[in-house]
Amino acid sequence: MTENWLAAFPPLAALPDDQRQRLLQIAQIAALPAGQTVFHDGGACANYLMVIDGSVRVQMVAESGREIVLYRVEKGQTCVLTTSCLMAGEDYNAEGLTETDVTAAILPAAAFQDLLATSRIFRAFVFSAYGTRVNGLLALIEEVAFGRIDQRLAQFLLDRGRESASLPLTHQDIAVELGSAREVISRQLKEFERRGLVRLARGRIDLADREGLGLVAK
Repeated sequence: MTENWLAAFPPLAALPDDQRQRLLQIAQIAALPAGQTVFHDGGACANYLMVIDGSVRVQMVAESGREIVLYRVEKGQTCVLTTSCLMAGEDYNAEGLTETDVTAAILPAAAFQDLLATSRIFRAFVFSAYGTRVNGLLALIEEVAFGRIDQRLAQFLLDRGRESASLPLTHQDIAVELGSAREVISRQLKEFERRGLVRLARGRIDLADREGLGLVAK
């Protein structure tokens, strides 16, 4: 593949020609189908993942089976968990799954470490992405620990319903996204339905009153 894939990562455009060519030579381009496990809890971290197109969902699964989505890695982004594991020499403690067909550049760990040590621009790219994602994870922790579930659910529905008032989501899907239990989400959705804010159907939620949901989300 040509160097066109680097266009997905604008900060790397400033790489000197020798470092750019080295990155292009070492990185392998992978096409991953939707639904594939990219890494799993307890697995060794051997590569640095740079998503050129598509979406990878990173989530944690408790022994009870309860799941929470930590973040998504999309076009032009990298995986903070992978970065952390590579720098600390540790195994993964979460799993990554492709939500769509994904095209990614795979950089072997040794090459990642070398570029991190020798390239100021690559190092700035890695740590900028790392810092941004850590801030997002801290916000997630704050929401899960201190946020009211009715507010979080209302905001989630509004965010997902920007383009369509009919959302193909199950109660379990939402529970995973919000780090809650399915039963809690079901009870709250039933309350929203009673108040005329949503209409519930099997595998679908219709937004009936966006203004009302907005008032709940405040």
